[in-house]
Amino acid sequence: MVRCTRASEPLCLRDKITVCHTSAIVTPANFDFHCHSAVSDGLLPPGVVAARAAGNGVDLWALTDHDDIGGLGEAREAAEAAGMAFVNGVEISIEWKGIPIHIVGLGFNADDATLSGGLNALREGRIERAQRMGEALAAIGIPGVYEGALCFVTNPGLISRAHFARYLVSIGIARDVPGVFQHYLTPGKPGYVDHRWATLEEAVNWIHGAGGVAVVAHPGRYKFSGAEMRRFLDDFKDLGGRAIEVTCGSHSQDHVMHFARLARHYGFHASRGSDFHGPQESYVDLGKLPQLPEDLKPVWRLIC
Repeated sequence: MVRCTRASEPLCLRDKITVCHTSAIVTPANFDFHCHSAVSDGLLPPGVVAARAAGNGVDLWALTDHDDIGGLGEAREAAEAAGMAFVNGVEISIEWKGIPIHIVGLGFNADDATLSGGLNALREGRIERAQRMGEALAAIGIPGVYEGALCFVTNPGLISRAHFARYLVSIGIARDVPGVFQHYLTPGKPGYVDHRWATLEEAVNWIHGAGGVAVVAHPGRYKFSGAEMRRFLDDFKDLGGRAIEVTCGSHSQDHVMHFARLARHYGFHASRGSDFHGPQESYVDLGKLPQLPEDLKPVWRLIC
């Protein structure tokens, strides 16, 4: 069990970041700060994701749906029912120097109007982008993909490449979702469509303005050179970014060691997250990650 550990903080600040609801002040044994529900591109409802996390031994948990915070209420209620501490989360789609990147926000006020407005704008853009993706795939002889992808969407306001991938698997275009991404839905492939996402500055400002902490999601997935990664992290830190995912579902042990070194160099706190989407589509199950290197500062210290 976990609760907010900054007991000396004013009540208004501790309420603002809405985190933990139990009575004992202890260090979390197993925190998972990156996963998705059917509100974005996950396969399970928020309450089911919460129950799965708790069943896997997670004691401090954040739901981080893409560009949407509509599942937080259900997630929080289910987490509390399971005796698991909860942190508000979101994964924001951004673009930095033409490269798509994701920034996780943690511990923010979900009622903040600026954050909500920014996320609403991103979701509206997703619909237009999805229509253009459908047109691009039709041009190479795969018609009706936009309409087919909608059959896999739970939240009509958020359609993503994952929904396209699930439909393409269902009609036999590829064996599995990773195969669809590899051949059709990543930059340079025929179904990938550029889009104007948020800027790094916008995303970090939305998160900070709502009282939260900005975290670089799964940095090992970006096709950066070493110099480009350092320039990006320089910009992120200059804007007020404070943390980076070191241990996550898509990171190898070499990634963990590399980003641990960068966390130390920049003075970042370290996050840990499975990036769970569903039992059949995830690198690792909720809470089943290796622990962070012991000398790193865990990001939950900035929130709880």
